[in-house]
Amino acid sequence: MNEPQPHNPMHGMTLEKILQELVAHFGWPELGRRIAIRCFNHEPSIKSSLVFLRRTPWARAQVEALFLEMKARPASHHGADKRPRLFGPKTQ
Repeated sequence: MNEPQPHNPMHGMTLEKILQELVAHFGWPELGRRIAIRCFNHEPSIKSSLVFLRRTPWARAQVEALFLEMKARPASHHGADKRPRLFGPKTQ
């Protein structure tokens, strides 16, 4: 049953590690923009976010999907996602 999973980026990752990597990569403001949940936008912390994500399957699924997307994309020079957004703030 415990077969190695060399091509599974989620293997061995705890929710806490996933969240820490997302915060390090995107920062709280961008994470809150991408996944609109209160614990990312109002006084964000790892602890409060973990409590919410463990109790809320749909939010956890979104966090895990964003983590997989982040791992699948090659790293940019500055670590920030430069793709255009459909519903982001307008830039002049």
